[in-house]
Amino acid sequence: MSLDTSPDRDAGATRAAIAARFERLPLSRWHVTVRVVIGVVTFFEAFDQLLIAYAMPQLRQEWSLSTAESTLVLTIGSAGMLIGALFSGRAADRIGRVKVIALCIGASGVASLALAASPAPGTFMLLRFVQGLAIGGEVPVAATFISEITRSHGRGRFVLLYELVFPAGLTVGALCAAWVVPLLGWRWMYALAAAPGALCFLVRRTVPESPRWLADRGRTAEAAATMDLIEAKVAAATGRPLPPAPAPAATTAPPPSPTAASGLRALFTGRCRRRTLVVGTLWFTGYFVNYGITSWLPTIYGTRFGLSLPNALLCSTVTSVAGLLGCLLAALTVDRIGRRRVFALFLGGAAAVLLVLAALGARTPLQVLVWTSLAAVCFFGSNICLYLYTPELYPTRIRALGCSVGGALNRVGVILGPIVVGAVHATAAGLPGVFAMLGGVALLGALVAAGFCEETAGRTLEEVSP
Repeated sequence: MSLDTSPDRDAGATRAAIAARFERLPLSRWHVTVRVVIGVVTFFEAFDQLLIAYAMPQLRQEWSLSTAESTLVLTIGSAGMLIGALFSGRAADRIGRVKVIALCIGASGVASLALAASPAPGTFMLLRFVQGLAIGGEVPVAATFISEITRSHGRGRFVLLYELVFPAGLTVGALCAAWVVPLLGWRWMYALAAAPGALCFLVRRTVPESPRWLADRGRTAEAAATMDLIEAKVAAATGRPLPPAPAPAATTAPPPSPTAASGLRALFTGRCRRRTLVVGTLWFTGYFVNYGITSWLPTIYGTRFGLSLPNALLCSTVTSVAGLLGCLLAALTVDRIGRRRVFALFLGGAAAVLLVLAALGARTPLQVLVWTSLAAVCFFGSNICLYLYTPELYPTRIRALGCSVGGALNRVGVILGPIVVGAVHATAAGLPGVFAMLGGVALLGALVAAGFCEETAGRTLEEVSP
């Protein structure tokens, strides 16, 4: 089936036709293959992100790093991820999703290999920044791409099961680093992490560009040819003819003018303004709470309750595993109950649990373990849904940019959460004050979600954002 590529064809109708063709595609081996390929890339980006925590003890000893230098080594990667997220979104909206994904994974692999041979702290920090640019750039663009190749029915579950690869990568990275670094040293860990950089060639060979992006850029012939290829692969995978394509949904929205095609300003005009403010609040509050808790738990268990390092790490791991269960719960329910309810219920649940823990006084390690684990189920589940929800809110021309701004606010929350928790913990409010503050932030996110989130479940991307 081919699209009419006449120059006079209305741009909105062309995009609607692409959407209609995606809507008739049943879930198939082709979808799973693409999700696995992109998922493996995202998995290893998460894997790379965590290595610095396990390399740091040896780095401090080898290079005699001061506390200030160690802090800079730890945080410079997050600064790179913040900047990489912003720039990658703009690039993906201009040159294509798949190109940016491949470039980011290639750059990350090269940076990992160079890190393994790094001779001095200055060089190491520069390379960490470059690697952060690549990791921060790949993740939001990959989420954008997966959303654009998925039909509206079941999109939430399909996308979130893909997104589970990132926390899985963090977990596997931790396990591998805990074994390899003491045995072979930190350089070998970075050398091993460089191998997946070769996946950039696999991505370019096996993953087609987003037809939605091609059509939006006026490359309708390429969009049609790519859809023909995808439909042929899906038909071959299912072993039966595809159902007839539904008629494209009528659209009264005019095509975007060239001056409104891209840019940060577009995120704060028209209907996008409220969406950007709402989803930005959810990104910030969710990750502020997440990293405010998880980054401090081992220290709290050790200094406040006197647990040994192995026991402190074990308790922290239990909380992280509970968070993974929350991600799975969100993936299985997000299409049934909707995005808005997931955010409101999960963030509201996190707020309630943390406020209860504050009221109890957080007096024993068992209290902290049980209640923070319950909270992790909630805020992990809410946070993973942001990777689904954010791409749904923006039109194709700025979809990747919208996701990248969300990724940047994610990093702001990641950076500020631990800082504010440390400051509150040092005051007379102590540990109960920490959990009360975090509960208040989660409650703010829940109220914003309940009052202002627009429901997108079961709607095509073009319906939500013409």
